[in-house]
Amino acid sequence: MPAATRYELDRAALGELLADEPRYRADQVWAGLYEQLADPGELTNVPKALRARLDQELPPALRLAAESVSHDGATVKWLWELEGGARVETVLMHYRDRTTVCVSSQAGCAMACSFCATGQGGFARHLTTGEIVEQVVRAARRSADTDRRLSNVVFMGMGEPLANYDRVWGAVRRIHGDLGLSARHLTVSTVGVLPGIRRLAAEDLPVNLAVSLHAANDRLRDELVPLNKRYPLDALAAVCRDYLAVKNRRLSFEWALIDGVNDRPTDVRELAAYANALRAHVNLIPLNPTPGYPTRGTPPERVASFRDALEALGTNATVRRNRGTDIDAACGQLAARLPGGTTSVSVPVTVTRPPPPSSSPPPAPVL
Repeated sequence: MPAATRYELDRAALGELLADEPRYRADQVWAGLYEQLADPGELTNVPKALRARLDQELPPALRLAAESVSHDGATVKWLWELEGGARVETVLMHYRDRTTVCVSSQAGCAMACSFCATGQGGFARHLTTGEIVEQVVRAARRSADTDRRLSNVVFMGMGEPLANYDRVWGAVRRIHGDLGLSARHLTVSTVGVLPGIRRLAAEDLPVNLAVSLHAANDRLRDELVPLNKRYPLDALAAVCRDYLAVKNRRLSFEWALIDGVNDRPTDVRELAAYANALRAHVNLIPLNPTPGYPTRGTPPERVASFRDALEALGTNATVRRNRGTDIDAACGQLAARLPGGTTSVSVPVTVTRPPPPSSSPPPAPVL
């Protein structure tokens, strides 16, 4: 990749790059990039020659290959090409009370969870801190264009964030300290990388932790989440318990409901016992379709029954509303493909809006 990309340098490194300029220029450029969310060419308070220099020496890390917009306009998915040809996706979601971006931390994923499109595709490489931060900046700019403020960042896109810990935590610090998002509005997800959870517990920023659980017995979780063979449920619970003792923050468990696999009465009882012991909140996510996993998600009526059964056992549970399923932007669907399933990105940028169902007009955007 280039020696430096736009958001790769920290504040000190930017000062070194601009050592031949007056000292205040670095402050102006940093404020422009992180507070104004401006491209170098838009920094009208610096000389035109410096703007041109910054454009050349600090190119963007993300090249847009495709953009897809959901039927209701509330979800946008971007496919980015990185230096070297790796591809990642970012998803922006507008809700009535918030705007959230789901960012990727790796190109591909080595965790090999059987029901996840990203895991089915294998691992390419880690993302850098700058590549992660730039996803957030791009989403914040797009939100501002529609008079929305980006309020939440979730590390739930492509990859396992805690397997790329140093770069992810560098991005968290930049997002919090320079882009100004509250740590309590940042969520780091993991399938259970225990050393990473231990490191997260020792950090000073109180970010949220979400564990992708999906099964509460080792036999089934070994099949769904292969990392469980290395870090089984008892060990995971012990580390989560230590995390809670230090952070005193609510822990979340993510549970993708798979028809006939992890939505049975025994699963309800096992999940309730595991979650209640850790005072955890459970997010239920009906499995989204992926090409490499033929089993379908739990039907809506049984999703509701599963939630009700958990609550009857004293477990705090909610059903997460799927966003962007029609553009393969929902949980577990990110696979870095162009619209239509193509994998090549050597084409002009494409912007797609799926046609509305013929039986009814498209719903109004959720804003």
